[in-house]
Amino acid sequence: MDIKRLLFLGGGETELQDLKEWRETLQQQSHRGDRPSITVGMSTCGQAAGGAKVMAALEDEIARRGLQVDISQTSCIGMCYAEPIVEVALPGKPRVFYGDVTPERVPGLIEKHVVQGEPVTEWALIQVPGEANPYEGIPVMPGSTYYGRQVRVVTSRLGLTNPESLEEYIATGGYEALEKVLGQMTPEQVIEEIKISGLRGRGGAGFPTGLKWGFTRSAPGDKKYVVCNADEGDPGAFMDRSVLEGDPFSVIEGMTIAAYAIGADEGYIYCRAEYPLAIKRLKMAIAAAGEKGLLGQNILGTGFNFDLHIKAGAGAFVCGEETALLASIEGKRGMPRVRPPFPAQQGLWGKPTNINNVETYANVPFIIKNGGQWFAAMGTEKSKGTKVFCLTGKVKKTGLIEVPMGITLREIIFDIAGGIQDDKQFKAVQIGGPSGGCLPEDKLDLPVDYDSLTRAGAIMGSGGMVVMDENTCMVDVARFFLNFTQAESCGKCTPCREGTKRMLEILTRICEGQGKMEDLDTLERLARVVKNTALCGLGQTCPNPILSTLQYFRHEYEAHIKDKRCPAHVCQALLVYTIDAGKCTGCGACARACPAGAISGEKKQPHRIDPALCIKCGSCMEKCKFGAISRL
Repeated sequence: MDIKRLLFLGGGETELQDLKEWRETLQQQSHRGDRPSITVGMSTCGQAAGGAKVMAALEDEIARRGLQVDISQTSCIGMCYAEPIVEVALPGKPRVFYGDVTPERVPGLIEKHVVQGEPVTEWALIQVPGEANPYEGIPVMPGSTYYGRQVRVVTSRLGLTNPESLEEYIATGGYEALEKVLGQMTPEQVIEEIKISGLRGRGGAGFPTGLKWGFTRSAPGDKKYVVCNADEGDPGAFMDRSVLEGDPFSVIEGMTIAAYAIGADEGYIYCRAEYPLAIKRLKMAIAAAGEKGLLGQNILGTGFNFDLHIKAGAGAFVCGEETALLASIEGKRGMPRVRPPFPAQQGLWGKPTNINNVETYANVPFIIKNGGQWFAAMGTEKSKGTKVFCLTGKVKKTGLIEVPMGITLREIIFDIAGGIQDDKQFKAVQIGGPSGGCLPEDKLDLPVDYDSLTRAGAIMGSGGMVVMDENTCMVDVARFFLNFTQAESCGKCTPCREGTKRMLEILTRICEGQGKMEDLDTLERLARVVKNTALCGLGQTCPNPILSTLQYFRHEYEAHIKDKRCPAHVCQALLVYTIDAGKCTGCGACARACPAGAISGEKKQPHRIDPALCIKCGSCMEKCKFGAISRL
């Protein structure tokens, strides 16, 4: 079949080209390498760290020197701990990434690397090998500590291409999969390839993607929809945002392939409004794809039609549940409904609808291009491929990683993330968002896959991973996550509406030193009732932090109740501040810092703290230079 469209090449000229010819032309243009280039990470994390100021400083310095240098932007390469990140590439030389770049460092960076041609080794993070020999003393990306155990599929373009450029997406293999699907495959063959890959939904429960597509295709109806769930609301999670900001065309291509496979001609991306940069780049990508005939009517001249829309969500966590999400798109209050019927049979406006999350759709072009067996060769027997995780909390290197299924928690936390901040003791890792479980140190060698995590009392979820150290109170952690899910409950079903409130009340009492031992049995019984009877996934999984901390950290609950003591010194109601008279010099710094006037004493004489007035803020302890104040 002849797949041809009118595509725009450089210089404003137009020629009738197929995608392969256009791709080859773009690759030739991009490999000219006739002058230096500088790229600044301008995703949300980069901008929050000062990326815009760094880019402005680079532009000013280059203009002041009269240099011929190309400046562009890219997305997050994953090393969020080192933002702002700047890439410098000289013709024929490896690309070098610098971290923690400030406007003050810009002149030195330009002088040393761009003008003199030598990288600033002490500032460099990694280099991406090319045709030239790598620079000595700078880690090479595939083998570096942070990337050595990663396998980048969904994240392969992040930080390396301009996310707002369709040309760069095409030049790096974009739309090869769609061209293959429309030119060589039937819808049934596409679904079969996804089944062979073993791809499971990356948004939570891990339902087999190929099966879901097959159910939607076989459902009766002449109108069908594909929907992308980008309503990422988990604390500490930013996987979907990073992919949408860094490679929006891959998600659009994956959704287009899904639409062809199930027989849909219309789709929606449901993205929370708190992601303005992701929505901006999605809009640009949809417009660019439509202009080139890759969306809309008669895609690539094949007669296949597919239109794509964006729905900005208002930020309700419950709208991450698929039926609540569909209600929100329809303009209704985002509340779950009873299933069956499932969305594959009766979804958006009562029509068969396929729903997957961002990462799931982004995997599809790579699977179609490389084959289902290629994807299935990665991971474990029942959890195929790779998974994107967000590393946050008390680790040395926070950021975005992509690893093969089956890697252990220890490899992720200590090999990739570099271990615990300040070399403190690891206590727990919470996986799966606010509905995930907290796993202790003896689970560090647990393989990260759907089934292993479920057996351990956690869930894969969308991929949030929060690491905690010795200074974390696990009772307070359970209260924190339950407070979040209780506030986000839609209130439709009694188990979630009332059960979360009662559990939160019990946890609060325990953290305030008013708990009783029988509260633990009540808490566990309530958690299991809510888990087994709630209407949707939010209620069914929200007890996980309670159940997992009761299972692995019960001794901390008992310390709060029996000893009226928080082992981690976190719960304020249980803290007692005292002054060691032998160490106190009577300088008065603590008394001046106390906002409650709880500290008294004569000058140059030992001071004392009145426990009745102390609000336990810790200001006195911070100001004392002699270590005379203790927190018990």
